[in-house]
Amino acid sequence: MEGFAATVVVICALIALVLKLGVKIVSQSEIMIIERLGKFHKVLDGGFHVIVPFFDSVRAKMSVREQLVDITKQQVITKDNVNIMVDGIVFLKIVNGKMALYNVEDYRKAISNLAMTTLRSAIGEMSLDQTLSSRDQLNSKLQVALGDAADNWGVKIMRVEISEISVPKGIEDAMNMQMKAEREKRAIELKAEAEKAALIRTAEAQKQEKVLEAEAIERMADAKKYEQIALAVGQKHAMDNINMAMAASKFAAEYLLAQSRVNAFNELAKSASKDKVIIPYETSEIIGSLSVLSEFLGKAGNKNLITENNQ
Repeated sequence: MEGFAATVVVICALIALVLKLGVKIVSQSEIMIIERLGKFHKVLDGGFHVIVPFFDSVRAKMSVREQLVDITKQQVITKDNVNIMVDGIVFLKIVNGKMALYNVEDYRKAISNLAMTTLRSAIGEMSLDQTLSSRDQLNSKLQVALGDAADNWGVKIMRVEISEISVPKGIEDAMNMQMKAEREKRAIELKAEAEKAALIRTAEAQKQEKVLEAEAIERMADAKKYEQIALAVGQKHAMDNINMAMAASKFAAEYLLAQSRVNAFNELAKSASKDKVIIPYETSEIIGSLSVLSEFLGKAGNKNLITENNQ
C-alpha cells in the first residue's frame, strides 16, 4: 500500500508538472515567445494555449501595450554654437515579438540611445531660435528617423515628444531683453500706424465735408437760379395779363394805380415818425391845381407889367 501511494503521488506530481509546463494562459496585454529545443517556435497571444512540455519553453514574455521610453537629458550644441539641455519621451509599441527579441539585445535601450544620437544630429542642424520655435518639426523629424530603425526591431514608434529645452541663464536673459525690445518696437509701430490711420480718416472726413459744402452751394445756386427764372416768368405773365387787362378795359390802369396808393398809405401808416401829414389824393390834386393856377397868374401879371413899362 505504501508503494502504491508513493506511485500515485509521483504520478500526480508528474501530471501537475506536465500541466504547469504544457498549459499556458496568456493575458490579453501580453505575448509569449515559445522556443522548441532552443529554436523559435511560435508566439502566443492572449488566451489559453497548450505546448509540449520539456520540448517547448517560454523564452520571453512581452507587453503589447504602448510603452514609454525616456530620452536622457543631455547637452546639445545648436548650429549657432549655443549649448542647451534637451530631454524627451518616446512612445512605442511592439508589433513583432520575434524581431523585438532576436533582432536586438534590448530594444528599449536601443531606442533610447538612438533617440539621443538622432536628437543631437537634428538640433545640430538648427539654430537656437529654430529649435525653440520648431518643436513640432523636431518631433516629426525624430519620429521618422527612429521609425526607420525601429522597423527592423519589430517596434513601432507612435510619437516623440521633446519635453524640455533649457538654455543657459545668460542666453535666457538676452532672449528676454530681445523679446522686450521687439514688443516695444511692435507697440511703437502699432501706435504710429494708428495715428497715421487717424490722420487719413480725418483728412477724408474734411475732404468729404468740403465736397458736401460745395454740393450744397451748387444746389442752392441752382435753386436760386430756378427761383429767379420762375419769378421772371411769373412777372412776365403778370405783365402780359396787365397789358391785356388794360387793353380790354380803361379802368384796369386806374385800379392798379389805386391799389399802389393804398399800399403806399399802408406803409406810411406803419411808420413811427411823428413828422408826417396824410393828405387825401383829392386834396393833393386841388393843391396841385392851385399851384398851377398861381403860377399861371404870376406869369400873366409879369407880362402886363412889362407891356406897361414899354409903353
